Amino acid sequence: MRSVLTRTTTTPSVAVNGAIIANAAIAREVQNHVEATPKQAWQEATRALVVRELLLQRARALDLVAEPRSEAGLRETEEEALIRALLETEVHTPTAGEAECRRYYDANPQKFRTPELFEPQHILFKASRDDAAGYAAALERAEAALSEVQAAPERFDALARAVSDCPSAGEGGRLGQVVRGETTAEFEAALLALQPGRTCPNPVQTRYGVHVLRLERKVPGQRLPFEMVRDRIVIYLEENAWRRAVAQYVSLLAGQADITGFAMPGAASPLVQ
Repeated sequence: MRSVLTRTTTTPSVAVNGAIIANAAIAREVQNHVEATPKQAWQEATRALVVRELLLQRARALDLVAEPRSEAGLRETEEEALIRALLETEVHTPTAGEAECRRYYDANPQKFRTPELFEPQHILFKASRDDAAGYAAALERAEAALSEVQAAPERFDALARAVSDCPSAGEGGRLGQVVRGETTAEFEAALLALQPGRTCPNPVQTRYGVHVLRLERKVPGQRLPFEMVRDRIVIYLEENAWRRAVAQYVSLLAGQADITGFAMPGAASPLVQ
């Protein structure tokens, strides 16, 4: 009688200097990594645990002792405290100087501006897109109102007070100052296309209904003075320098270690995601 052999495939064991990282531990870690595919999530979870093991082994080799800290109601685990103590001991980065901060400020002017401010005025004919007949009626009313304000722009305020379904009707349809991202995409797109004092030539359709839209005023963004943003730049540059230094430190540890079952890509600390 001929026997049939069934071949099974298993994920190879991962080990760091002989210390095995169990597949069950990797499976638990996967939930902390949102990736495009399950395979990528598994790879990232494995990398994070390999890095953690490298750091813990180094901390223990140095006989480090660390007391877990608490912050905002959260308390470090003993391993997290040990890794923190290790990085504080072995990773050092310079402080960001005035000249470096100024160069970053000059090279990135778009990052240090106040947002543009828009002061829209609208007349809303409320309707749900799920109600085809109701939405069509709202569109018809908006077109009639738009024709009226195009013929007599000074009538916008009074018309908004008389027929708008928005609570802003009492203010003549004025919505106050808004910035990008505060309105629906359709409303914002129409708003950005307008010059101050102009009314959108077509009704604006959104999930709230149909709008007759006018831009009363636009305040351009202004560049913030260096002195106002210097501290923010210092924090950004020093955090970036620290992240790079930690990545280099972990890469050095990985290069000196015997890692089996996993090909280490560019390493980064699990504390610096």
